[in-house]
Parts: sequence; C-alpha cells; structure tokens
Amino acid sequence: MKPNLQDLRVDYGREPLNESTLLPDPIAQFQLWFDEASKSGIPEPNAMSLATADASGQPSCRTVLLKDLDERGFVFFTNYTSRKGQHLAANPRAALLFPWIALQRQVEVVGPVEKLTVEESTAYFDSRPRGSRIGAWVSNQSTEIPSRDYLLARNEEFEQRFSKGPIPKPDFWGGFRVIPETIEFWQGGHDRLHDRFRYAKKNRTWFHVRLSP
Repeated sequence: MKPNLQDLRVDYGREPLNESTLLPDPIAQFQLWFDEASKSGIPEPNAMSLATADASGQPSCRTVLLKDLDERGFVFFTNYTSRKGQHLAANPRAALLFPWIALQRQVEVVGPVEKLTVEESTAYFDSRPRGSRIGAWVSNQSTEIPSRDYLLARNEEFEQRFSKGPIPKPDFWGGFRVIPETIEFWQGGHDRLHDRFRYAKKNRTWFHVRLSP
C-alpha cells in the first residue's frame, strides 16, 4: 500500500529563535547550537549533508562528518579522487546542512571550498584509529568494484603492507574547508511560522536578516 505521506505532519512547538538572543558572530551561534545538540543526545551531531555540483552543474549530496571548525570555516576529510573530490576540483563551492531534527533546528552553510594543507591533513590522519587509516588506502572511493570480497582482499593486502611500520597518509586523501559566505539558522515554529535568520559578510563584518519561512 502506498504510504499516505500527506498525513505525516509534525507541529513544531519548541522555543522560538528570537533576534534579540542571536549572537553577532554566526560561528559562535553555530557553536552554541552545536553544544546544545551534543548535550541533547542526538547521534552524531557533527553529521552534515554536503551538496556539490560538477562542472556542468549536475548536483550530488551525501553525508559527511564535521571534523574541525574555527573562524576560517567548516572542515571535513575525504578521498580527493571521490565523486565529491572531483566535483570540488572542478567547481570549488559547496553547501552544508546540519539537520538537527529532534531539536526542530537546521543550519545551512554556503561558500567556496579550499583544500587543507598537507600538514593539516596529515595531523588529522595520524590521529585516526588504525582501521580508518588502513581504510583510506583500501577504498578507491566512488569507483565500481566487483564484490565485497574484493574489498576485504584489499584490506588484507594493506594490513600486511603496513603490519610493521607507520601508516602514511595517502597523497589522494585529505581535508577540505568550506569557507562560509552565508550561514542560515532555522528553528521550527507553530503553524509553519518558522524562524529563519541568514548571516552574510559585508566588509569583513557579519550582518543578519530575518527571512520569511
């Protein structure tokens, strides 16, 4: 039976997002909301949807994990030869979405993307669990493979290769930083009268406006 999607409704009823309580710096506002999401028990509050597009404009979206954040931007790591890596090489712009549904909140970040330095990527790579470091070598991310057995065989191959020494960071693996041009905060409201505020920079200073829901 076809599900009746039109009857799936939730009336948002948490505290509104008031302009008087907004912090002037959206990075600080994000950190405040992120801390609240972390304390709420939401699984992986650093999970974010990453939207990219290739040179022709064909979009793609997937979930990645936020691994660092400061005034420069939002950092994630991946295989540079993956589909998202190829997209960002051809079209270095992206959008991020943090869907904190349990809190009836979401945050959207939009802006250009830059690669991290080799030193920054290596420092994070060396902090990862051994299995994750092996996995970075094993996976030719986004390419077609014949079977899971093939993947497991490659894993065993690299386990043996690095059994007696350090595991170096692959040249094809590293970090990206999304440099925010705009950051939008959304709080669900009664009767779909949601609160939306978008920050943007002008002359190196952040300004915000309220948007219609």
